[in-house]
Amino acid sequence: MSSAVGRCEAGSVPAIFARALDGLRAQFSPSTIAIACSGGLDSMVLLQLASNWCQAQASSLLVFHVHHGLSAHAGAWQRHVQDSSAALGLRFDVRQVQVDGGGSGTEAAARKLRYRALGEMCRAHGATLLLTAHHLDDQAETVLLQLLRGSGPAGLSGMDAANAAPELLGNPDLVMARPLLPLSRAELEAHALANGLAWVEDESNGDTRYARNALRHQVMPALAQAFPGFQQRFARSAAHAQSAQRLLNELAAQDLAATLIDGAIDVARLRAMSLDRVFNLLRHWFAQQNLAMPSTAWLTELVAQLIEARHDAQLLVTHPACHLRRHRDRLYVTPKLAILSGMRDPDDEGVLEKEGESFRWQGEAQLAFPAYGGVLHFDPAGTGPGFDPDWLRERALVIDFRKGGERLKLAANRPTRPLKAHYQAADIPAWERVRLPVVSSGRDLLFAAGLGMDCQHFAAAGLDAVALRWESRPE
Repeated sequence: MSSAVGRCEAGSVPAIFARALDGLRAQFSPSTIAIACSGGLDSMVLLQLASNWCQAQASSLLVFHVHHGLSAHAGAWQRHVQDSSAALGLRFDVRQVQVDGGGSGTEAAARKLRYRALGEMCRAHGATLLLTAHHLDDQAETVLLQLLRGSGPAGLSGMDAANAAPELLGNPDLVMARPLLPLSRAELEAHALANGLAWVEDESNGDTRYARNALRHQVMPALAQAFPGFQQRFARSAAHAQSAQRLLNELAAQDLAATLIDGAIDVARLRAMSLDRVFNLLRHWFAQQNLAMPSTAWLTELVAQLIEARHDAQLLVTHPACHLRRHRDRLYVTPKLAILSGMRDPDDEGVLEKEGESFRWQGEAQLAFPAYGGVLHFDPAGTGPGFDPDWLRERALVIDFRKGGERLKLAANRPTRPLKAHYQAADIPAWERVRLPVVSSGRDLLFAAGLGMDCQHFAAAGLDAVALRWESRPE
């Protein structure tokens, strides 16, 4: 008799599940529990176990299904889950998603859409704990896939027993848990057969074009024959990797706190660290900002440029979601703005080609200028300086990016200076200057975002003056 069947006959599957749910309830105090149920073997075992536990605890349970539409049998799978839920007296909900892509791209696209749909259903029904049917073999496949991709400890950590995944589920209040993770697929199948459970078979599970299927059908059987029980050892390795990753995260948090100044990294402090420690800090920084994790080669190039470039160099490294820039020995993450594509800094590389946008102010509190990436506010100046509102209404105004050569006088006791000099004095990095618009009357400069208004046109004392203010709203 196999160890899997022996454990199942001893009734350990329900016992292991119950211990997991007791722990989840104690840790998270879920208001409502939901399960993701595809209709396959694993999820039908999860459905039965969760139903029995919730019934014993007088707790409600929701059953969620995602209809991918990729198979001619998808409708039958939905009906199977819906009928099984009804037979147990459980509430059921379904979302249909449209999956694009082909080959291995379909697998990733379907996963993303599936979890987003599950997160939406949890939010709609107030569920704060979502159970999935991932098991020990899934964990082994995940670890092996990450190993083949060259992942570090974070990837080799595999799946957690429970975690929040707001970027995946689109729901920051939701915890996703895997109470079947200690159990192998053989144990789940033995339990299903012993309890007369019925399940559906997804024909795509046999398609070895998908990486996970290729492992499941071609690699894992060979491993099982040569190394019986390898799944448990992979799980132990994942647990060790999780422990190592927690220590790395603690170190990265300490290093980030020591090097972060006003949202930017102090490059001088990075130079005093080992390369491994710098990589660990930067990965942690990217994760905090929900940026896709870059490759080791990309990080190596970034760090080399940071350390080797001269002190006053305007370093730019492109990430798929942002720009990494160095200014005065600090590293900044800056957004990519489509409106500035191909545009150049007039102080250094020539004149911007974009034409200005004419407008008239008619007393609005604010005007949006999407082409310039923000909103122009017209605030009551109070006792401070500002423009005469009647004078401002009479002007044909223009918003534009600067062309070079503009001059501004910020206060009566200060000289009229070029905008470049004002930006340098205000320590505004060159890349920020390019995306800060100016407002003029067509001839006279009235306002420069990031700096202020030209005092030569201020209203006389006692008038209800209007102060201009720019708010950037990157797309």
